[in-house]
Amino acid sequence: MIDNQGTLETPPDGGPKSFDRVASRYDAMRGGDERGLASARGISPHLTDGVVLEVGVGTGIVALGLQRLGHQVLGVDISEAMLDQAHERLPGRVQRADARNLPFPDACVANVVFVHTLHLIGDMDAGIAEAARVLRGGGRLVAVHGMPTADPDPMVDALARLSVLQPPRPDTAANLARAGAAAGLEPVTHTSGGEYDQPTTPAALIRSIEDRVPPYLWDVDDRTWSRVVEPVLAELRALPDQDVARVHRWRSECTVLAKPAG
Repeated sequence: MIDNQGTLETPPDGGPKSFDRVASRYDAMRGGDERGLASARGISPHLTDGVVLEVGVGTGIVALGLQRLGHQVLGVDISEAMLDQAHERLPGRVQRADARNLPFPDACVANVVFVHTLHLIGDMDAGIAEAARVLRGGGRLVAVHGMPTADPDPMVDALARLSVLQPPRPDTAANLARAGAAAGLEPVTHTSGGEYDQPTTPAALIRSIEDRVPPYLWDVDDRTWSRVVEPVLAELRALPDQDVARVHRWRSECTVLAKPAG
């Protein structure tokens, strides 16, 4: 399914918003194990030796990819339904936890990884501070973040028209650098990493939108749906070869920070 990482509006208490409602469809809409392995390959070169903790592990597709590449992986997530699938992939290695209050002692892991989750945890600065706390000296924080982009085509262009429904994202490179510095982390590199190819048919994208799978569509009211979403659906329905997949190459930002040794 075409990628469109949605942002979630922060609940009134400032906390994270759970993906329970889309857990059964999440892997299909995000590319499944193949996508997870592609993401893991982009992350792996930035990791140092030792345990990797993925915060926002979801269904475990990226963590499983990292494990297949030889890393020892742990994971946490706020969604029980997502973790049900992660437990099958990584038995005994995942647990439910809030990114702002990790159930680990200080300086206990070599790496903390966030893959398109920093904008979802309610308080990105608190999440980065917690990551810094559990990192050992010399450890790495690796974040894949920002809105994924792809080369323009009719499907990508139509989907971009829905961007007006998405609140501003906090996970910019500048904000990560600022939050990292406040938490005592030092910059290592910032790249446009995490490329992967994903085939999607117009019909599948239409179903995803109609079913409100992207999180930013969950609470769209009827009037806004008619004004903003329906024209996009009409544009997609007008495309030829509705069941023929178009392959899109998606790109994201990757920021690497380090905790000073000693």
